[in-house]
Amino acid sequence: MAGNDPVYGMNSEDVWRIFRIMAEFVEGFETLSRTGPCVTIFGSARTPEDHPHYKMTVETARAISEAGFGVISGGGGGIMEAANRGAHEVGKTASIGLNIQLPFEQVANPYIKTMISFRHFFVRKVMFLKYTSAVIIMPGGFGTLDELFETLTLVQTEKVTPMPIILMGKEFWKGMVEWTREVMLGEKYISPGDMNLMPMTDDPEEAVAIIKKYVHKDQTTPNFV
Repeated sequence: MAGNDPVYGMNSEDVWRIFRIMAEFVEGFETLSRTGPCVTIFGSARTPEDHPHYKMTVETARAISEAGFGVISGGGGGIMEAANRGAHEVGKTASIGLNIQLPFEQVANPYIKTMISFRHFFVRKVMFLKYTSAVIIMPGGFGTLDELFETLTLVQTEKVTPMPIILMGKEFWKGMVEWTREVMLGEKYISPGDMNLMPMTDDPEEAVAIIKKYVHKDQTTPNFV
């Protein structure tokens, strides 16, 4: 029948896929809307425990939690584990992991208090930003860069409430920021003010101070407009 022919319309698998996507959104919205103000931390799953970036992330997450914000991570190892670990050690606020189902299984780290598992990357990416008050970007690979530039684009185009996007690990990010300024800004593909969207620091307390300048702790309005 034409109703089952992809040429003429959705087949039954497409319909069930829509329902699965809706279910992921509903679970994410219901869970995260109850957590209070949070900060999302992105970074590489490959960062070992003895690496300075791991230790910096733990210290930053501790400072964030002490300031009254929950911490959201991708739920896996490396920087994600360090983020949840810092929040867990303080124990005052939420330690949230948004895990992703992959062909090579991503094992959830043991420091998560609230975990949501996603099948679809795009649903998970909405959840990272919808209820967050700020984003911290630690060093990472392709996935981290994707998360950085998508967040920058959403803030630049005013599709989310303006929020701090803080780069930590200054030596790692320095070359990218210089290239952005010299090439992208030089070619006028971005505006001068866009460079102010991503402040850099290696100091956890400075990161918290930047967040506090932008954010009221009672802020509960979802980010997406």
